[in-house]
Amino acid sequence: MERRTIGKCPVCGGRLEVRRLECVSCETVVEGRFSQSRFDRLTPEQQEFVEVFLLARGNIKEVERVLGISYPTVRNRLDAVLEAMGHKVERDAADGDAAARRAEVLARLDRGEITAAEAIKLLRE
Repeated sequence: MERRTIGKCPVCGGRLEVRRLECVSCETVVEGRFSQSRFDRLTPEQQEFVEVFLLARGNIKEVERVLGISYPTVRNRLDAVLEAMGHKVERDAADGDAAARRAEVLARLDRGEITAAEAIKLLRE
């Protein structure tokens, strides 16, 4: 069974460092301090999300469909991935929240959870 590297210390949450690499064919060993890629900092769930996002070529509607999650959830997971990779994420609370609410109402309408009249009422609030 293949084991994946982890990016954070399970005890304190600090950054882990790779110190030893070994060839599986000839058993050559290289020791030192090796940095991990930003992708190694992601949890397995975040890595799966990134893979789905890339396979969907960034199409959020396709990510919603494949993972069965709403637009706001896709955006939140994308922001969490960016933060885990060390990028600063600026959130525009007013615009972001309103857009997320609109998208969620439209998604509920699309899934048949609410009627068109209910959607219009929710969008006007």
